[in-house]
Amino acid sequence: MTGDNPLRGSGAAAVRESIAKYVFMLLASMSIFLVILICYFLFSNGIPAILKIGVKQFLTGTTWKPKNNIFGILPMIVGSVYVTIGSILVGVPIGILTAVYLSKFCSKRVYKIINPAVELLAGIPSVVYGFFGLVVIVPIVAMLTRPFGGKGKSILTASILLGIMILPTIISCAKAAIDAVPENYYEGSLALGATHERSIFHVMVPAARSGIFAGIVLGVGRAIGETMAVIMIAGNQPRMPKGIFQGTRTMTANIVLEMGYAVGLHREALIATGVVLFIFLLCINLIFSFIKHKSESKY
Repeated sequence: MTGDNPLRGSGAAAVRESIAKYVFMLLASMSIFLVILICYFLFSNGIPAILKIGVKQFLTGTTWKPKNNIFGILPMIVGSVYVTIGSILVGVPIGILTAVYLSKFCSKRVYKIINPAVELLAGIPSVVYGFFGLVVIVPIVAMLTRPFGGKGKSILTASILLGIMILPTIISCAKAAIDAVPENYYEGSLALGATHERSIFHVMVPAARSGIFAGIVLGVGRAIGETMAVIMIAGNQPRMPKGIFQGTRTMTANIVLEMGYAVGLHREALIATGVVLFIFLLCINLIFSFIKHKSESKY
């Protein structure tokens, strides 16, 4: 029996490690490549259309009439902003408080009921949410807002439904972030005389703010990109919204509703709308990153 050379084995391991390193680097670079590819497609097709239509006319115009070559997307931008803010106001407080409850307050018996329900919410298709909003939320909102001129399909309805849709993302990320905080933070707070509730909300939750903000960003990203459910309950009216009880059309809904038959400049204008949507989402991410860094600098 010949003896094994340990140097030969270590050399083979080093080669395998080097190969794995480059394979992983290649796979990780694919995400960067895909982002660059998407940006290239959007901007190469969208920017010329914006310049052809006119930057001011395209971004600040209030009339969308493709048959007359009039493309103003300000109503869709305003509608997207309203719906996004509304979904944040509905979904973020409920999501964070639910995550805190699941992580630190609820019993094991209740946890076994609520946690699977949250996971099930994440798996429900968008069209089912849309049907739920159309059959349940729209009539309730119509009944409550009828004295104010509301008809049910409105910014308020879309905000409520999108707030519900982003709950699973926010709850899962926030709960994971709170669970990851070392337990000695909580115990140290109790040792200093703080109550259970004060220890949770003044120590544990601030310590988990990075993960909570990540969940909020992911949830808002879904709210902005949601299309099918919004189409079914928002009213799809390409005009400037006069209030949260009136219908609106978001940028995503505008693209989906008209891309199937759009040609020429109309199609290019829809792609340009995608460019504005991309920049809109990027600005929201930057705002949340700024808020996150500001909050971290206080601790």
